[in-house]
Amino acid sequence: MRKPIALVFGLLFVLFAALQYNDPDPEVWIPIYGLAAVACFMTWAGAARWWFLAGMAVMYAVATVYQWPPKFEGFLFSEIGMRSLNIELAREAGGMALCSLVMVVLAVLTRSTPPIRR
Repeated sequence: MRKPIALVFGLLFVLFAALQYNDPDPEVWIPIYGLAAVACFMTWAGAARWWFLAGMAVMYAVATVYQWPPKFEGFLFSEIGMRSLNIELAREAGGMALCSLVMVVLAVLTRSTPPIRR
């Protein structure tokens, strides 16, 4: 189950990174999603260790708390535009929360999977 999850989320994070090109600060968000994609592909290839993924999860969780808006106004997925900065901050925090959650899942699956002997 680890390999399909890692591959699917790795591809999704590549897509998320690609969609950041028109964001006001793509130099921040492309590496954030790109690093998550690299971690997923490392897991898919069997090169990631559980502690590395757990560290990534903590990093993304701390960033989520830091990015959380002062006043939560929702994500407004039904609209393309934003009504306020709080909505943009909530979307950014939600993206990092998703990265954190995926890293936790991959860390647990990697830890429970016996290492491959070569």
